Amino acid sequence: MPDLYAAGGIPAVQAELAKKGLLDLDVPTVTGKTLGENIQGARILNENAIRPITNPYSETGGLQILWGNIAPDGCVVKRSAVAPEMQQHSGPARVFNSEEEAITAIYGGKIVPGDVVVIRYEGPRGGPGMREMLNPTSALAGMKLDTTVALITDGRFSGASRGAAIGHVSPEAASGGPIGLIEEGDTITIDIPNASINLEVSEEELAARRARYVAPEPNIRTGWLSRYARMVTSANLGAVLK
Repeated sequence: MPDLYAAGGIPAVQAELAKKGLLDLDVPTVTGKTLGENIQGARILNENAIRPITNPYSETGGLQILWGNIAPDGCVVKRSAVAPEMQQHSGPARVFNSEEEAITAIYGGKIVPGDVVVIRYEGPRGGPGMREMLNPTSALAGMKLDTTVALITDGRFSGASRGAAIGHVSPEAASGGPIGLIEEGDTITIDIPNASINLEVSEEELAARRARYVAPEPNIRTGWLSRYARMVTSANLGAVLK
């Protein structure tokens, strides 16, 4: 942060973004001036700290929202932490209904290059509480699988995660989301540059699975967490109480 400040700070960043018309410069601000007036004259003082927009570290943001029949309401991947060879990936689903089950399989050598690990019932309602899925991603890295195996979950990740770790799948399994309909061995196709994630199963088959689907019992049935699970919204809506 001191380096950013010394290089011109946020006004310098905003001035660079404005060069490509990415900001509304007429918006009023708390200074009583418009954003354009606020950043007039701002410039980069150290290009090692703030890259010019003509020479960015990356032309895309660090995060990417993916859409598809697995996540009709979207899901999130930290694309800046995904190896180039995993930006597009297709492989068989390895399905687990809890974080613990997945970790046991990973350390047990049951996950192989090319697999797509699916961890569900870990969302806001299913967890309940949307536990952080850092341990499975760390396990994949420890087994040297982080550049060959993707991970999909309705749980969440921290800023320390790496690899093709796709979280916040919405709607979650515990709310009847399609992630709950994935079966072992199904082919899942991930295309991060084109913002898509899909289960290669026909709509007719998904409808048949939905018709016979039986939701598992909640992990917690009494107390505050049970109330939370009943009232919490989906991850794409902030996982806040209704």
